[in-house]
Amino acid sequence: MTRTQDHRWVETVTLSPPSLGDNTADADRLEAALKKALGTRTVHLDLNLLKQLPERLREWNYRATAVMFKDCSGTGILVHLAAPDAIDALCGLAVDLGTTRVVLRIIDLCTGQHRGESVFDNPQLSVGPDVLARIHHVEKTGGLSQLNRLIIDGINHELQDLCNRCGISPENIHLMSVAGNTAMTHLLLGLNPRWMIREPYIPAVNRPGVVTAVELGIHVHPTARVLVFPNVGSYFGGDLIAGILYCDLDQREETAILVDVGTNAEVVLGNRNWMMACAGAAGPALEGGVTRMGTTAGPGVIDRITIDPVSMALDIHTIGDQPPRGICGSGVIDLAAALFRSGMIDIRGKLLPERCGDRFHLKDGLGHLTLVPAGQSATGEDLGVTQADLDSLVRSKAAMYTILETITGSVGMQQQDLETFFVAGTFGAFIDPASAITIGMIPDLPLERYHSLGNSSLGGATRVLENSGCFDRVNQIRDGITYLELNVNQDFMNRFSAAKFLPHTDISRFPSVRWPADP
Repeated sequence: MTRTQDHRWVETVTLSPPSLGDNTADADRLEAALKKALGTRTVHLDLNLLKQLPERLREWNYRATAVMFKDCSGTGILVHLAAPDAIDALCGLAVDLGTTRVVLRIIDLCTGQHRGESVFDNPQLSVGPDVLARIHHVEKTGGLSQLNRLIIDGINHELQDLCNRCGISPENIHLMSVAGNTAMTHLLLGLNPRWMIREPYIPAVNRPGVVTAVELGIHVHPTARVLVFPNVGSYFGGDLIAGILYCDLDQREETAILVDVGTNAEVVLGNRNWMMACAGAAGPALEGGVTRMGTTAGPGVIDRITIDPVSMALDIHTIGDQPPRGICGSGVIDLAAALFRSGMIDIRGKLLPERCGDRFHLKDGLGHLTLVPAGQSATGEDLGVTQADLDSLVRSKAAMYTILETITGSVGMQQQDLETFFVAGTFGAFIDPASAITIGMIPDLPLERYHSLGNSSLGGATRVLENSGCFDRVNQIRDGITYLELNVNQDFMNRFSAAKFLPHTDISRFPSVRWPADP
């Protein structure tokens, strides 16, 4: 990833003292220095800061350390003023506002150092596991207020603990940036997301902009400012904007693609000149929805599986090497690839009893495959998959591949022309591209073209606080995206039907995949 020189939000300014020959007001004198530092035409100074300004400038001999920010109109904001030799930490907080998990990262605004990080389950899970359930909960009396308080209180509680570990106070945090999907952003702001899920699917706001932490109820410094990443629409949120910023997709000469799989599969294709985006329902089968034992990544969750082609023995790896308690998206993909390579499922994803041996059994007329017997699992129950689970996976992988095929085709590209393929999120951190290629979920590209970004939402939110030059790019990225609506795409269903085989109806697209019959 390319990186430009960082420009910090913290600047030590030296002002010429007033005199009979220079009777410029204190605020105007400071404002001129800040405009130069920020490269803006105007700078806003809060009244509370103005009240303290004359005494402080004289006490500090007209030198000061300024914490600055911008609003989305380009106006500079003086957020905090400190002595030039102040020892108090000047920090920012980056937030990945996930539906399932929330991540907080504290950044030193002077050095860019990451001082600490915290991950916690989104407290709104107590209301509903997904955004759809939470949006429906808004319909209930007090529902919106409840969801808003859950996430705000959750952030405040975790932030206090994180600050304690970092040896700072929440009041040392002067800037925040928050990246989340459109629904999560609405719930954080206390905005009603009701119309997002009703035709024609309109959010309350696409550009929340910069707000004060006090407005949100977040317990940091009273003058702290919060950038809430914008969204393109109901199904393409600020977390994807942050991902584009993080991998510099908007500054690349070559055309690259970014894929993030969560509740939906969200895809961005483009370069410095143009970007095309779309989203589709390819995610649920890979985020704990494909099997009864499915779950998100965590200790004891199966993330890798191989099958010995001779003995047909399963080699199962769990995160943290703990006793298995479930399987995450990468494990599901590994499982399907291993079953296909070993001939335990056919090209339709159907279990073949004669190849599965005593792991296979029928229950209520439905095929079951046991992966971990009850005596070896953390749950004390058999862990396995059913034929219905595999059918769901095949549909999910077909949707993923079709989304990729459709978006590249819409700009006249072949998937093989992609030189860089970014995979974001927890899914990207654990996925084995070779397994995903084997089942025909992603194109058969050389493996070195695939790059895992990890938490790109957090990464993008962090970059805005590390480098003031990234701030303006956020809205430029948002405005530079053309959204492709898959629901009205005539070719999508035809392509989807062709992709519901392993790896695909057209096997020439996957030359690297070895068939079960191959020696």
